[in-house]
Amino acid sequence: MGEPAQTPFKTTGSELLLPVSEYLGFPLDQVNFLACQLFALIAAFCFRLYLSPARVRPRVRHTVAALIGIAFLIFCFGWYSSHILVVVVANYLIIVKADISNVHRYSMVISMGYLTVCQVSRVFIFNYGILSTDFSGPLMIVTQKLTTFAFQLHDGKTEEWMHTCTCKLSTLPTLTEYLSYNLNFLSVLVGPCSNYREYVDFIEGRHISTRLKHVMVLPIGAQKLFSLQNAVCRKLLVCSGCMLFFFTVTRSLPITYNVDPDFVSQASFLTRLTYAFFSIQAASHVIIFLCLPLAADAVNNAAGYGFLGMDEYGKPSWDLISNLNIIGIETATSFKTFIDNWNIRTGIWLKTVCYDRAPKHRLALTFILSALWHGVYPGYYFTFLTAIPITIAARAIRRSIRHYFLGSRGLKLGYDILTWAATQLAICYTVMPFLLLAVDQSIVYYRYVLPSQCQHVHSNNNDKVN
Repeated sequence: MGEPAQTPFKTTGSELLLPVSEYLGFPLDQVNFLACQLFALIAAFCFRLYLSPARVRPRVRHTVAALIGIAFLIFCFGWYSSHILVVVVANYLIIVKADISNVHRYSMVISMGYLTVCQVSRVFIFNYGILSTDFSGPLMIVTQKLTTFAFQLHDGKTEEWMHTCTCKLSTLPTLTEYLSYNLNFLSVLVGPCSNYREYVDFIEGRHISTRLKHVMVLPIGAQKLFSLQNAVCRKLLVCSGCMLFFFTVTRSLPITYNVDPDFVSQASFLTRLTYAFFSIQAASHVIIFLCLPLAADAVNNAAGYGFLGMDEYGKPSWDLISNLNIIGIETATSFKTFIDNWNIRTGIWLKTVCYDRAPKHRLALTFILSALWHGVYPGYYFTFLTAIPITIAARAIRRSIRHYFLGSRGLKLGYDILTWAATQLAICYTVMPFLLLAVDQSIVYYRYVLPSQCQHVHSNNNDKVN
C-alpha cells in the first residue's frame, strides 16, 4: 500500500474510501465529500421516480430526505456532525417554546453564536489558513435555514410584518418536517438555502403547480421532464468544465504568488494587476465555489425541485434556487451586481434578516454579518469592510453620471466597458484578502498594490544593492 494522501488535517469522517483517496492522491475528506455529492445525484433521481408524491405520503418523503442527509453528515464528518444536529434541535425548541415576538432574535443569536464558536475552534483544531471540507460548511448553510425560518415565522405571526412579507409562515412544523427542511440530502452539504414553504410544496407535490397557477397554458408532462433533464445536464456540464479548468489552469496560477517577495518587488504594477486578475479568476477557492453550487443545483433539479416558472420565451426554467450566475459575474458593471450574482441565496438571506430590517447603517451591518457568517479569518473582514466604501462610492458615481451616457448606444457601450473595468479593478483590490485569509499576506498585498508603492520598493532594493 502506498503512502497515505497528504491531508491538511486528519479526517473526522468515514475511512471507507481511504484506498480511493490514496490512489487518487486527494485528501480523504474531499473524497468523502465528493462521493456524497455523487450519491446525492443518484438518490435525487430515485427520490423523484420512486418516492414521488403520487406514490408515497409527504411524511415518508420528509423522513427519507432527512435520514439520507444525516447519513451524509456522519459519513463526511463523524462525530463533528453532532454540532449541526445540536443547533438544529436547539432552534426547534426555540420556535416551539419562545415568545413569537422574539423568536427571530433568539434564533439569530443562538445560530450565529454557535457558528462563530465553531469557526473559532476550527481555526485551532485544523490548520490555519487552509480552506477545507469540514463541518463548518454545512453548519453555515444550516444557520441560514434556521434563521430564515425563524424570521419568516415571526413575520407570519406579527402584525407589523404580516401584510408586508410574502414568505411568511403561520404554522409550526413537526420535528420531522423541520429536520427534513434543514438536513435534507439535497442541500445539507452545499446548500443552497431555500424557503420552507417552497420546500414543503416540493415535498407535497405542489411545487410546479404553485409556480404555474397564473399561467393559462400549463406545459405537458413531457415538456416538463425534458426541461428538467436539460437543466440537470447543462449544470453538470458547466460543473465539469469548472473542474477541468481547475486541474489544467488553477495550479499554474497560485493565489499566494501575489504576495511572493520577489514578485511584488520586481514586477511592474501592470504585471501584478494582470496576474491578480487572472489568479483570482482561477483561484481554487473560486473554482470550487463555482462547482459546488452548480452540482447542488443539479441535485435539487434531479429530484424535481427548483422550478421557477416560465421564462420570457415561454420555456420552463429550473433556476428557483440557483446560487450563482456565471455570466452575470463575468459581465458585472458594478460591485453590487457582482455580489448579487456571486452568492445569490446568501445575498437574499442577508437582505431578509439584516438589510431590510436594520434601522440605520444597513449596508455596513449587512457586510459585517456576511463577514461573521463566513468565518473568523482576518481576510474576510478586510474584504467586507473594504467593500463598504467601495459600494457607497459606486452608488454615488452611478447616480451622478450614468444618465449622461444613456442617450446613445455608443455612449452606453463605452460606459459599460469603463464600469466593467473599474469593477474588475475593485474586485482585484477587495477580494484578494478573502482568498489569502491571513493578516500578514493581506497586508503585503495591500502595501504593494499601488504603483507608487511599487516604485518605492524598487528604490529600496536599488539602495540595498548600491
